[in-house]
Amino acid sequence: MKPTIAPYPATRLRRMRQSPALRALARQNTLTVDDLIWPVFVMDGKDTETPVASMPGVVRRTVDRVALAAKEAQSLGIPAICLFPYTSMDARTEDCAMAWDSGNLTNQAIRAIKDVAPDIAVMTDIALDPYNINGHDGFVENGEIVNDRTVDALVKMALAQAEAGADILGPSDMMDGRIGAIRAALEADGHQNVAILSYTAKYASAFYGPFRDAVGASSALTGDKNTYQMDPGNSDEALRLVERDLSEGADMIMVKPGMPYLDICRRVKDSFGVPTYAYQVSGEYAMLQAAAQNGWLDGEKVMMESLLAFKRAGCDGILTYFAPEAAKLMQT
Repeated sequence: MKPTIAPYPATRLRRMRQSPALRALARQNTLTVDDLIWPVFVMDGKDTETPVASMPGVVRRTVDRVALAAKEAQSLGIPAICLFPYTSMDARTEDCAMAWDSGNLTNQAIRAIKDVAPDIAVMTDIALDPYNINGHDGFVENGEIVNDRTVDALVKMALAQAEAGADILGPSDMMDGRIGAIRAALEADGHQNVAILSYTAKYASAFYGPFRDAVGASSALTGDKNTYQMDPGNSDEALRLVERDLSEGADMIMVKPGMPYLDICRRVKDSFGVPTYAYQVSGEYAMLQAAAQNGWLDGEKVMMESLLAFKRAGCDGILTYFAPEAAKLMQT
């Protein structure tokens, strides 16, 4: 039964907005540092950072610098860090074999983080695009991104990351059946406690451009990803994908991109009530940073407002490049 609201002036909705204390008491959604996952780019080399031109304030880090970043995250109370490798074109191959090499950049970084910041949860990315000469998330055969052969490779990639010490695996490839295959392999190999945060509703979005610069995929990509990533016009399909991935053993669900797809976040949370996350992707970050740097927006305020919007939409957490800055602001 819906409550009856007394007519004005008995009801003055502005009463509860009159002071910070009253606004805090009535606030329905709050943002804390516990809601943040920090995406970090890892590159080859030693004791070096290089800026990502299209993402102001974001850098690629060598493994030793990634370990330092994890220590910073731990000191700020950020619960998780997510790794994305930058690989040059000459390191990419048709067979993508580096993706499941125990000594690749991601696996080196996992071990380095666990050595210095063991309380941080380390999340990884599972997709072939950082290692693929074609820039795609799966193998390309006769111009087609093939599904089942790719899933076999993703399983090997997942097992290598789990063996290195990853806490959360993030399959972002959008191949059919990969969650079930990865979960079965983890169980069989003794990694039953490794969680899967599935990029379930990942859209074929134009907001990924700066990320592809950051991981060196912009020049590698041939064609587009429309045959495996979701059509931006679809909503019901996302729920079908969520139901499927949960049935195959996903522990958590990701919507990507974030702000343009808050309606999907809300539908997922309302329909399934499972841990739901969103990725505030590179394009979202870049446009807010650009506007702030030009003085068109208050950078701190739009950062915090944008992150709170994810919580209001039903998200339990957010992958965001703003994580350290937001965490520092919440400490003040």
